[in-house]
Order: sequence, then structure tokens, then C-alpha cells
Amino acid sequence: MRTARILACAALTLCALGLPETAAGADESEVFVSPQKAFPGSTITVSTEVCGPDVTYAKGQAAAGGQINLTEGQRSGELAGDFTVPDTAEEGVYTITVRCPPKTSVETSFEVVSRPEGAVHGGFGGAEGLNGTRAAVGSLLIAGAAAGGVLRMRRRLFAGGPA
Repeated sequence: MRTARILACAALTLCALGLPETAAGADESEVFVSPQKAFPGSTITVSTEVCGPDVTYAKGQAAAGGQINLTEGQRSGELAGDFTVPDTAEEGVYTITVRCPPKTSVETSFEVVSRPEGAVHGGFGGAEGLNGTRAAVGSLLIAGAAAGGVLRMRRRLFAGGPA
């Protein structure tokens, strides 16, 4: 019974680890762009392994961003380069073409999106609306938690239990 559980867990783990590899390999393009959606003025990283392990340099062209020089990346056979999306780029999908010697050419795309307006709202709290009442309640909660911890430690010490 125990062996069956171990084998089932091992099989599920291998399946879970194998799924991202399959999903990444299912991409039609062999050029990877990070991030896929960018704001004007942001930097985009382009990487590929399509050129082969012996190639150390490739050139790329972004429809919005100009020329990209791809040099040896962090992994063996990987070429990577960065470019900046122009501040004047309008929203839309743009192509990137990478050319490797002698005659390999591959394309991919990325999307330029507009910057959000105003501050980002994410969850509770923040600096807005902090007043004396909220500060006092927060302080009382912290003091109550500290007093409860001290009381519990004192009870353990006098009862002869572990501290």
C-alpha cells in the first residue's frame, strides 16, 4: 500500500513538472519575449535558441523599438538582447524579427499597452485616509497582542512548563 502511494505521488509530480515544458514547447515561435505586454518607455528582453549552439551573435528588428543585438545568454546556445519601447509607440501588436547566420529568420510579436492612470489600488490599507482614530485602534491592537504574549509566558513560567 505504501509503495503504491509513493509511486502515485511520483507519477503526479512528474506529470506536473512535465506540463510547463510541454506548454512552452507548444509555442509556435522560437523567439521568446519578456514581458509580452509592455508600456512605452519600458525595456523588453528577447531570447532564442533557434540559431544553434555555435552561433554567438544575431540581429533582431522590432517594429517598435528598432534594432536589437542578441549576444550569448545565460544558458548554452541561447542568444538574448534588450530594447526599449519608444515613448511615442502607440497601443497595438508589433512584430520582432530575429536573423541568425547564415540564413535563419524567425518572428514573434509583443503588445504595447497604455500606462494606467493614477495610483494602483491593491487591497486594504495605504497612506490615504490614515487618521488619529485608526492609528489609536492599531496601537491598541498591537499593545493587546504584546500584553497577551507576556501573560502567556508568565503563566508557563509559574506553572513549571517549558517557556
